[in-house]
Amino acid sequence: MRCVVFGATGYLGGRLVPELLRAGHSVRVLARTPGKLADAPWRDQVDIVRGDVTVADDVRTALAGREVLYYLVHSLTRSDFDTVDRDAATIVAREADTAGLDRIVYLGGIAPAGQQLSRHLSSRAEVGRILLDGAVPALVLQAAVVIGSGSASFEMLRYLTERLPMMVTPRWVRSRIQPIAVRDVLYYLTRAADLPAAVDGAFDIGGPDVLTYEQMMRMYAEVAGLPRRIIVPVPVLTPWLSAQWVNLVTPVPKAIAVPLMESLVHDVVCGEHTIAAHIPDPDGGLTGCRRAVELALAKIRDLDVPTRWSDAGPEPSEPLSTDPEWSGGSLYQDVRERRTLADPAALWAVIESIGGEHGWYSFPLAWSLRGWLDRLAGGAGLRRGRRDPHRLHEGEALDWWRVERIERPTLLRLRAEMRVPGRAWLELCVRSADGRPGATYHQRAVFEPHGLAGHLYWKSIVPFHALIFGGMTRNITGAAETTSSVPGGSHRVRRTPLRVLRRRLGRSAR
Repeated sequence: MRCVVFGATGYLGGRLVPELLRAGHSVRVLARTPGKLADAPWRDQVDIVRGDVTVADDVRTALAGREVLYYLVHSLTRSDFDTVDRDAATIVAREADTAGLDRIVYLGGIAPAGQQLSRHLSSRAEVGRILLDGAVPALVLQAAVVIGSGSASFEMLRYLTERLPMMVTPRWVRSRIQPIAVRDVLYYLTRAADLPAAVDGAFDIGGPDVLTYEQMMRMYAEVAGLPRRIIVPVPVLTPWLSAQWVNLVTPVPKAIAVPLMESLVHDVVCGEHTIAAHIPDPDGGLTGCRRAVELALAKIRDLDVPTRWSDAGPEPSEPLSTDPEWSGGSLYQDVRERRTLADPAALWAVIESIGGEHGWYSFPLAWSLRGWLDRLAGGAGLRRGRRDPHRLHEGEALDWWRVERIERPTLLRLRAEMRVPGRAWLELCVRSADGRPGATYHQRAVFEPHGLAGHLYWKSIVPFHALIFGGMTRNITGAAETTSSVPGGSHRVRRTPLRVLRRRLGRSAR
């Protein structure tokens, strides 16, 4: 099918596009800012149209020659989001009819019957009605909480549970919810492209579990290995006050938190499962909530969060290529880069020889002290060293690190096994110099905090980053430059350069 995706820079849209491509569909995307797709691995496989869903000419251009439209747009970050979404849906329904589309697929929210809905749920329901009332057959999928790394709901669950071992919560923690794994949402969306025109209507989708928010938080804590959370519901916290609290405890902005909190007072459970008559359940059944949380955390630990809920809106500076610091799951980082005239092979030789007898190229006293403290706490410390002074292998121990990944001669990723309240990685990379002599050294330290103690731990060591990580950057490139000048070009780290390093280390310590 010839598909077009509105909202490809968002959380679900960015994950749906590669699924459609894998299914053999032709894909076009409409993006207000195509530059946001510059790093998308599928960018060269799709047709990208610059435009806005509120501009009829842009919508008309994007729909030309297409058969199926995926409408995954929501303006929640705007104070007038309901008005904007209403106008955009009206334009899209009209232009889809003019373009002769076969189908519109929209993902909305479950709207509890017989209740006064929040602005958020009311807006989602209104968009669904506008599309269903149009001339083009529409499939409106209605979901509650989507569980996946980087989703807004999952990130709020994660931050609240991680940071607050004891929570005084509003009564909505007892509201019932039927979450669905992001993989199952993508399953339904992808298969919707091939449905016959007769399938026209709204369908609830959800996972196999019905839980309260309190049960979800306790489940998250259990899966994440956190102590049991103490949750005390009280009647005095209104949804608005809850949003201020969420805004304070988590980095989720108030513009997002307020409408989401207002929606939590409802029980959001599937009223039917008639979608199964048109799209059967996936092989092995729908994903349970516990498994969905496990999969999301695995993605976070692997630094493999392809999209996040914030993609479509304004973003803070990004610490990782895939995760802003408030999404993808509580990641802090320190990134440093330095150009060097050293031969890339010499730079790689220094990187692969790090640790053990060669040390860590910055402030040896600090590393030694940290190693002893780790040993006193029952950790590995620096006592393990390394098996070979020059060559590493994936899975082997290196002082208090474990070699998690090695792509010779460009990337070394180490996972910390020291006793810290979280998980830590250190990446050392060699990058080409674009035809110029030398190379670029790229260094990235990543920390995933475990509970409130983890966040405090990272904050406490930030003042030492310039000394530790900055010293590493200078001294590793310095060692590579010294090694590059050794006659014979063996590119091995020798004892002689270490004398030079000691002088540099003394300067960096000062």
